[in-house]
Amino acid sequence: MYTPLASRYDDPHFYRRCGRSGIRLPLISLGLWHNFGGNDSYANARAIALRAFDLGVTHFDLANNYGPPDGSAELTFGRILREDLGPWRDELIISTKAGYYMWPGPYGEWGSRKYILASLDQSLKRMGLPYVDIFYHHRPDPDTPLEESMGALAHAVRSGKALYAGLSNYPAAETLRAARMLREMGTPCLIHQPRYSMLDRWVEPELLPALAAEGIGGIVFSPLAKGLLTDRYFQGVPADSRAGHDPRFLRPEHITEALLATTGRLHELARQRGQSLAQMALAWVLRQPAVTSALIGASKVSQLEDCVGATRNLAFSATELSHIEAILAG
Repeated sequence: MYTPLASRYDDPHFYRRCGRSGIRLPLISLGLWHNFGGNDSYANARAIALRAFDLGVTHFDLANNYGPPDGSAELTFGRILREDLGPWRDELIISTKAGYYMWPGPYGEWGSRKYILASLDQSLKRMGLPYVDIFYHHRPDPDTPLEESMGALAHAVRSGKALYAGLSNYPAAETLRAARMLREMGTPCLIHQPRYSMLDRWVEPELLPALAAEGIGGIVFSPLAKGLLTDRYFQGVPADSRAGHDPRFLRPEHITEALLATTGRLHELARQRGQSLAQMALAWVLRQPAVTSALIGASKVSQLEDCVGATRNLAFSATELSHIEAILAG
């Protein structure tokens, strides 16, 4: 029988308010995009999830298509809930999303009301839940009126199948339009999930200021740039790394000498700060006031523990920030 550590909430600074809402999220959240699918080790997935909760990570992030195969991460997490975490459901924030391809035919992806609400029902069934805490539209649909997609999110909340609505991968202008619509429907947008890291800074000019102005929380995915902002590739491509076994998202040829020169200099600065490169990269995205939480993936418990350790040093001096800018500028 699993019993969580009594010390999991000892650090009150590990939680940050999500926008202007009443929800506080952990600074580090666990994403189940990778390593929780039907082709992965269940024992390892369970160990990562339970250790995360022991460390105070209360937010578990999924989507309908996480796997592989599609939907299997929700099945895996549903089993973990059923066999281990279920008694602590009210201490958890569980999120899922709809937007990417899930089933054949014209109603199996994008942003129609039919697809979004059918997908939510399927996700709840896979996880064995009556509701999720956050339900996201995973990507904007260029062919469906935004009012329809936002209306589906609002209906999900009014029906009790979700407590909060969120957006993911929306650019700033569409985020502002969607937030206004949701507010007028009585379902304010709680959170936005964009991609953001030292190597991918597209959110800085417009999206982060928009989130701050609207009082929307930000939870950033891929803050370690698919593992490039770690020490995993300094000695080649490990067989168990993402580049070593999952070419869908990162290929060995993407790991260039120029990139390794940049990450090597960042690694040296992180060492001077008493951190791993991954820890410094996480602290760097969390320095942004509009960022509530950094969403990490982990293939082993030790990686999770290293990432959570980032929160022990979130402060940067002006000199350190200038040094990072110079490194990133080449």
